[in-house]
Amino acid sequence: MGKKDGLITKGRYELKFRGVKCLNCGHPLDISDKYCPNCSQANSTKKLTLKVFFDEFFSSLINYDSKLLKTLSALLLRPGRITKDYINGKRVTYTNPFRFLLSLAFLYFLMFTYNSKFDAWDESAKNFDGTIYNGSPLKFNLDSGGLVVDSIALEKQSEDVKKTLDSIKKVNPSILTEMQKFDSVKGTDQELSNQLDYLDSLGIFMKGISQAEKRKDSFMNADPTGYFKSLDKESGMGKFFSKAEFFGHVIKKDTLFNFDQAMTKYKINKTWSNKMAFNSANSTLKVIKEPGSWVNSTISKLPFVIFFFMPVFTLFIWLVYIRKNYTYTDHLIFSFHNQSLLFILLILSLTLDMIFNINSSGIFLLIFGIYLYKAMRKFYGQGRFKTILKYIFLNTIFMILAFITIVVTFTGSGLTY
Repeated sequence: MGKKDGLITKGRYELKFRGVKCLNCGHPLDISDKYCPNCSQANSTKKLTLKVFFDEFFSSLINYDSKLLKTLSALLLRPGRITKDYINGKRVTYTNPFRFLLSLAFLYFLMFTYNSKFDAWDESAKNFDGTIYNGSPLKFNLDSGGLVVDSIALEKQSEDVKKTLDSIKKVNPSILTEMQKFDSVKGTDQELSNQLDYLDSLGIFMKGISQAEKRKDSFMNADPTGYFKSLDKESGMGKFFSKAEFFGHVIKKDTLFNFDQAMTKYKINKTWSNKMAFNSANSTLKVIKEPGSWVNSTISKLPFVIFFFMPVFTLFIWLVYIRKNYTYTDHLIFSFHNQSLLFILLILSLTLDMIFNINSSGIFLLIFGIYLYKAMRKFYGQGRFKTILKYIFLNTIFMILAFITIVVTFTGSGLTY
């Protein structure tokens, strides 16, 4: 075959370096093939030099940047158009929607955790002394797990109320006169007395619970093996939670680090449910001890959670537009493109908030709401009324599914932390 104009190129693409078989996938090649039609690798047998290596690296980098800019431009300026182009075959021009969304999700949650104050929660948890409110008659004891009534604080609170009433009498008696039209001072005192009686009865009730908890703790401390065996008589989720409560108690008491230690020390059978109960109790204690670290850890998993959430949400889009000539995958690409724009706007919002110390998320969410409506109209080609109805329905479904997903994610993370 003679040399032809256009076939001879410089460097490793010259004809003398062309092969008849792809070095990557083994596909047969013609000497005129600059790239393999099967895997797209360059058809060259020349050894790779350092110069060529860096030339190819920067070439691919510039090519990706070009795709990125075109994708951003299409997303921001042409709602719904990028999805139409992509499903109609114009794909090399834009970045892969799945990879693009994953990258944006990682970037957003990374910025979100960096800008948050969750790490301070760990320090607050260390300094937490078990009191809900300083000076309040109600206190929560972390060791016993019970609510107790502080009678000293209760008496002090009642004294403070009486002092306040006395000061009102001295400073402005007319105010008290107006109050007496509706109620007497005795009535106010009676109301206070009723509140004190209620708190007294609450204290007796809580004291009874506290005593029951102490008896249970004594049983667990006296014969932990026997106590754990007695839990097998229970059934369902109550059995699981009782075992988790037992493990929580012995983990704190004996400083256990893993299930094998508990199994050896208390002669516990190695079953899946027992191990799950231990891990759940251990994780819950870690969450209480390190709430900030737990939240950051959970947020770092959210980009992966999105890839389970979006396909489920897309089912509803597919049902709403079932008469349209689109496949499920087409709807999924539409969802990914719109979610990508949401993350772009949230990233811009976070950036502005960090620079100017403001809260601009509401404005950017409003922009996204308008964009989503226009994208639905452009992509699906329906009138305003139908689009508005489907817009409201789909956004309601989205919020419900998002709430359920977040609850399940944080609950699961708390039990496996």
